[in-house]
Parts: sequence; structure tokens; C-alpha cells
Amino acid sequence: MQQDKHPEYRPVVFRDRSAGYAFLTRSTATSDQTIAWDDGETYPVVDVEISSESHPFYTGKARTVDSEGRVARFERRYGGGGEGQGAGGTG
Repeated sequence: MQQDKHPEYRPVVFRDRSAGYAFLTRSTATSDQTIAWDDGETYPVVDVEISSESHPFYTGKARTVDSEGRVARFERRYGGGGEGQGAGGTG
């Protein structure tokens, strides 16, 4: 690595404010705020809006999309069942 061209890579705490969850990892992210961690050390803290603790996909609260209903609604609104239309159609 070239000297003085890369940001400092150090321990940083990321805190999910919506879930009240925090984890310590290494990052180049910077922050003016600090937090005292369980090991007695003080680390910079970066507040995030969403993490694996609050993301719907990871918590099992994800909505499923009714794709068949969307297609039916589109066909009802704009008509057509697709006969003779589209790239391979002759109409």
C-alpha cells in the first residue's frame, strides 16, 4: 500500500437507533461522537437508520408482493391479453 493515500481503518461502533442495537467492527467511517463500549474502551459511534436487527428481510417481517395480482390489474387497466402484441407479435 502507498503511504498517506488510504483512510485510517480502526474499530468503530455502529448503532441502530430504531432497534437499540449496536455492534463493534472495523471501518474507515468517521464520527465526532464517541461511546464507551463493554470492554472499557471509547470508540467513535456512527448512527445508522437500519441494520440487520431492524431490516424487514432479516427480521422476517418482509412483505410479499402479489405479482399475479399486479399483472391482472395491469391487464384490466390497459386491456389486452397479449395476443398479437409485443416484440414477437404480428399485430
